[in-house]
Amino acid sequence: MDFTKIAHAVEVDHGVKRLSMHYLKQFVTPARERLSPDLCQKISVALSEFGLLTLPTTLPTSENEWVFVLSKTSALGQAVALSSAAFNMTKLRALPASILDIPSNFPELTKNLA
Repeated sequence: MDFTKIAHAVEVDHGVKRLSMHYLKQFVTPARERLSPDLCQKISVALSEFGLLTLPTTLPTSENEWVFVLSKTSALGQAVALSSAAFNMTKLRALPASILDIPSNFPELTKNLA
């Protein structure tokens, strides 16, 4: 799956792009009738290889849903990564101090907070 076009669109829109699941399905496999959880997982992995993440992180299988595609290096992408990591670690009742080292782990987020 080549998501170069989507990665460029995210870059042009300052690190965030709203896309329909219908568009993603048509982009990946137009002949397929419906989205499966397996295909959605493959789409997420392929987007991740381009430095992109999605909100929600688990893509919906409905073509009527909308998702946000974010650049991992943008301030918003880093904020989402930080909050996701903190949320998951809080669920496990183990929030490591390394996550809280925001200046070194999330430089774009720190730049925008200053």
